[in-house]
Amino acid sequence: MTLLVVLTVVDVALLIAGLAIYLWIVGGGLTRVADLLEECRDLVHGIAEDAAPIEGGLEHINRTGGVVAGALPLLYTMAEGVVTGATYDAAAARAERPPAIPAMGRRRSRLHDGVGYAPDGELAPH
Repeated sequence: MTLLVVLTVVDVALLIAGLAIYLWIVGGGLTRVADLLEECRDLVHGIAEDAAPIEGGLEHINRTGGVVAGALPLLYTMAEGVVTGATYDAAAARAERPPAIPAMGRRRSRLHDGVGYAPDGELAPH
């Protein structure tokens, strides 16, 4: 009977030691999680402080978006009028066209004037 009592006490002591080690491991994990959550809370608080001035601007942006959204039906109607007035001519698209010439004629570069270069024998302005 003495052997049975000693083995029972040893068994209970091992059980308590195992539970203590388990709780120590779980407590360490929970401490790390708590530290990370505290760090996240600080980051979120900083983001909320940074975003506070933006809220006033959002009202202005939403109001402007409402004005643009209200104008879209009018713009859509105007665009339909432009499209119905324009017709595609396949023959004209296939015809040879000369190269486009600027309305002002030959374009003169002002870069040459800046360095004193005169193309075509012209005098460079001073």
